[in-house]
Amino acid sequence: MVSGKANIRNLSFEELTKVVIDLGEKKFRAKQVYEWLWKKGVRTFEEMKNIPKALNSALDETYFIDALKITDLQKSNDGTVKVAFTSFDGHVTEGVLIPTDTRVTACISSQVGCSLACKFCATGRLKLMRNLSPGEIYDQVLLLTNLSQEHYEINLTNIVFMGMGEPLLNFNNVMQGSDRICSEDGLGISPRRITISTAGIAKMIEKMGEAPLKLNLALSLHAANDVKRSKIMEINDSNSIDRLAEALRNYHANTQQRITFEYIIFKDFNDTLADASQLADFCKNVPVKINIIEYNPIDDGEYEQADRQKVDAFAAFLESLNLVVNIRRSRGKDIDAACGQLANKNKAIALKERPLKLK
Repeated sequence: MVSGKANIRNLSFEELTKVVIDLGEKKFRAKQVYEWLWKKGVRTFEEMKNIPKALNSALDETYFIDALKITDLQKSNDGTVKVAFTSFDGHVTEGVLIPTDTRVTACISSQVGCSLACKFCATGRLKLMRNLSPGEIYDQVLLLTNLSQEHYEINLTNIVFMGMGEPLLNFNNVMQGSDRICSEDGLGISPRRITISTAGIAKMIEKMGEAPLKLNLALSLHAANDVKRSKIMEINDSNSIDRLAEALRNYHANTQQRITFEYIIFKDFNDTLADASQLADFCKNVPVKINIIEYNPIDDGEYEQADRQKVDAFAAFLESLNLVVNIRRSRGKDIDAACGQLANKNKAIALKERPLKLK
């Protein structure tokens, strides 16, 4: 909250309409304000050019817009771009823009920090500060869309909640923000292009499957037995492999969507053919595709990148069982933008703004 003001983007359209009418304005003004907030993504009330000054002033007296701003940007040697977003209250979160020849993917965050403390992830070493609001989730996509159009002349093709935080622990805001991203009076991006990646909150996976907005689901699995998975992911102690299997079956029954398993492969931990066999057995629960992800070492981390030969053998074994497998090579490692590396190393409360040039 800003000086006693309320966040206007937390209002539904119906609530906003009541506010506008109570201020003595016609009902259609609410639609105009809503469009400025969610389709055009204005930062201030003054930018709402077709709104009467009296209404602008009245809204500004009571409400604020929780707009994010880009305050730092780094470009990797491979073209990946990492962006620091600063919130109205001075918190910093990060997103990543990943271009290829045919597509651009935005990796966005759901929280400032993270509470899960997965041992292989730099973000998990941060304190959880707060959840991101629906507006802040929307803003990440809007700002990264603008960057993609400006510098690559292509719209975003995919959005993945694989940045900072656990999306399913901020479920309502993530779903509301995604609704604004997908809505025709928002950004109009198809829900088929949005993926929620979770460390595995079983009851929330089931809730996601029951939600009206059908987004893609990716499970950060990394081991298909409880002993190994609990060693690297504490969340597995309360969300066992068997419980996750049940949740995934329920999710699939409600959505009929194929699920992605993310499997970071670590040297001498989960890289054997026996591990691959356990993973293959777990894949029998639901239709899946498997992304085998190259590990990105973090400061003082206890795990190492698996040998390329073992990664290839692991993938080949799964493919021999007719499973769909992709090996994901890391992008943006030189700027700490790769999977598991987002850690707000700049840690500044408010970063000094500078020209955002990618060249």
